[in-house]
Amino acid sequence: MPHTDETQRFTALSARLTGFGDEELTATGLVETYRAVAAERLGAEPYRRLLSGTEEPAGALDGELGVSARALTYLWYTGSWPGPPPLLVSPRAYAEGLVWKAAGLTAPAAAPGGYGSWAEGAGR
Repeated sequence: MPHTDETQRFTALSARLTGFGDEELTATGLVETYRAVAAERLGAEPYRRLLSGTEEPAGALDGELGVSARALTYLWYTGSWPGPPPLLVSPRAYAEGLVWKAAGLTAPAAAPGGYGSWAEGAGR
């Protein structure tokens, strides 16, 4: 993924909104995908305003910027753009959702335990 100034600003904003570091977000492999989804779903001008607001404290984003910031945060945590109907970006986005990392869990059905793993907990 090419690291453009826009990608860096998007990653920095995402880190401030989610509470996860740049490296953690980059490790998901979804920065560029999410940047493209946000740009498309928000539209050019709201997306530009959101990126230019990266110096504002995350809690100070209100009005349209707040709605855009919440949608972007939702995207990072769930792998979906809020609806109606919500748009699931991809199965990988679901598996890499920050909600699972924040809870210290693996996304259900995202990482199979191997043959017979379903039986390991049976009878307990």
